[in-house]
Amino acid sequence: MVLGLMSGTSADGVDAVLASFQPPLARPRWRVLNQYFYPYPSDLRAQLIAVGQGQPLAASALLDLAEAVSEAQAECARRCDPDGRAELVGCHGQTIWHRAPQGGRRGASWQLLQGPLLAQLLERPVVFDLRASDLALGGHGAPLVPAADDALLPPIGGWRAVLNLGGIANLSLLPPAQGPERHQPVRGWDCGPANSLIDLAVSRFSHGNLSYDKGGAWASRGTVQEELIQSWLREPFFQLPPPKSTGREDFGLPDLDRRLVELELRAVAAGAPLEPADALATLTAFSAAVVAADLRHGPRPLELVVAGGGARNGMLMDQLRRRCRGLWVRPLAELGLDEAAREALGFALFAWWHQHRHAGALPSVTGASRAAVMGVRADPSL
Repeated sequence: MVLGLMSGTSADGVDAVLASFQPPLARPRWRVLNQYFYPYPSDLRAQLIAVGQGQPLAASALLDLAEAVSEAQAECARRCDPDGRAELVGCHGQTIWHRAPQGGRRGASWQLLQGPLLAQLLERPVVFDLRASDLALGGHGAPLVPAADDALLPPIGGWRAVLNLGGIANLSLLPPAQGPERHQPVRGWDCGPANSLIDLAVSRFSHGNLSYDKGGAWASRGTVQEELIQSWLREPFFQLPPPKSTGREDFGLPDLDRRLVELELRAVAAGAPLEPADALATLTAFSAAVVAADLRHGPRPLELVVAGGGARNGMLMDQLRRRCRGLWVRPLAELGLDEAAREALGFALFAWWHQHRHAGALPSVTGASRAAVMGVRADPSL
């Protein structure tokens, strides 16, 4: 049995999945035995978001933060696997900065975690630092989950798109089960913001009382500024072809401030102050619009399967259906996998692959020169 731990760009907490895998390695038989979500304490979440947006932090404070993240991951693991059945743990850590390859400079990515400490706390081997090998080979190191999607989800009669709506939206494009394109490689990339800007705006408009727009209810009361969305879609990042990756360093508080200024100017020009509901409606529709635009980069899929917290945002899902006409848009749960468990299950798989020395990251997704075994293993001293 393997335990997977995942905390995404939203930094809301840790998802854990206890799973079993059986060969074949490339497409294993798998079963989810338990899952658990452990929310980060509010002060820890606030620190992680601030650091992830470039706020300076003393080395001593950064060390304390890494230790706190590792302890939170351990607590989540214990609650998901109270009997200690897992023989191995795969842990993503908490991304605080990601630099995509650009202009001949290799990429780099920092997932905050003290792997040996986590191994000691859990008394289990831990596979972590999962992006490093791909980055060293010239890849983006992201997104990683398309490899897991391809291994864990059965192919269908045409291309299938799997969309993760965490802090950042990313896509997996999985080739069909038969036909001339069945041997095509898996594709995937980061599209842009999903919940990152929405959550920051909700926190601002609610004066810190709310951290997200539950069900998209607040945004659904507003009016979408479509002209502004179309203007934003012409920005350089959205013109880049895959492979591409991004994070809160690009779509964080400074980016939100810029977009809110544009929304405010438009509202004032129309003779009224900016209504928070209108801003949230536009940001939510924007998250759907970047996905719809990016789907034009690859083969036309038959369906769009949605995972991540954004799958529970009714307005965001409505906007996806409206902007991705002709696609069957549905939640991942309809395939028998809870949308909150997908990434943690993927990281459990990556740890299992590491144990069997099976290459995980896909060059067709990340742009690396070749595939590599993912992760670094830390063993406890027993």
